[in-house]
Amino acid sequence: MYQLEYPWLLALLPLPLLAWLLLPPYRETSRAIRLTFFTDIAKAAGLKPAPGAVILRTNWIQKIIAPLIWGLIVVALARPQYIEPPLTKIEPARDLLLAIDLSQSMDTKDFRNPAGVVDTRAAAVRRVVDEFITRRTGDRIGLVAFGDAPYPLVPFTLDHDTVRAMLAESRPGMAGPRTSIGDAIGLAIKMFDQSKAPEKVAIVLSDGNDTASKMPPDRAADIAKDRGIRVHAVGIGDPKGTGEDRLDQDALRKLAETTGGRFFFGGSQQELASVYETLDKITPANQKTLTWRPTRELSWYFTGAAVILLVAYESLMALLAALRRARARQPDERTEPRAA
Repeated sequence: MYQLEYPWLLALLPLPLLAWLLLPPYRETSRAIRLTFFTDIAKAAGLKPAPGAVILRTNWIQKIIAPLIWGLIVVALARPQYIEPPLTKIEPARDLLLAIDLSQSMDTKDFRNPAGVVDTRAAAVRRVVDEFITRRTGDRIGLVAFGDAPYPLVPFTLDHDTVRAMLAESRPGMAGPRTSIGDAIGLAIKMFDQSKAPEKVAIVLSDGNDTASKMPPDRAADIAKDRGIRVHAVGIGDPKGTGEDRLDQDALRKLAETTGGRFFFGGSQQELASVYETLDKITPANQKTLTWRPTRELSWYFTGAAVILLVAYESLMALLAALRRARARQPDERTEPRAA
């Protein structure tokens, strides 16, 4: 649509008319010769002079062009604009980090898929997490894999297809045989340092006991809490195992509760799927919609039209004046003496 930024300036349109009606005529003093018989000369010449004034005459073109130019200038001052259709941008209000345990124990086959076939923990996790990612359309998602050490696979991005592709290519043991949950939280904290999202959530999935971290999980949880990062912990291992293979539920629960998150246990693929469905519900879609309408300024069209009209009028008047002077310089053939 079209609009005027300063429509009140249109009140200036009748200003020249008001000036013509209310202001006194322009007067100019000049030297003159007084003649006692001036009246007789004017009568003989058939003239009727104005008493002590010189009246400037206008032509019909000037009477049309002058108001038109004034109107164009006033409209240009009012800043006409064309408002284009609104543009909408959706800005994520949450950054979500998925930290997946890819230690060697994730290759253990103790998860049954929907068809009843026993599969590895890593394969079950990939299927469930892939479905979870497809539902998080409004979040920026990052992906971290950890074993002996944590490794950032994907930085925070809205390109969820890339996250899913990297998740599908992950394999047990690619990060080492042991488990470093504390270091994984530490890496998550570093990745969140570059985040400007108002809400920061990390979901840590592990099937073992922390045996390789340089930073204790308790210390990492305290730092995450101070940075405003909420950590949800998901355990899928064997709580009755020993050594590296034992799932320390108490440590994961304490890690989550310290940051204001929750701990979940998934003993089968069905239970794991319900865990991520719960996580999807307790972290609902949260995004900010930005809308604005681009504006195109049209003032220069009106200003340009006024300049073109003024230049065209002055050029025409100069041309007519030149023609009159040329005609005045031509000798009258009827008065020229004829050669003998």
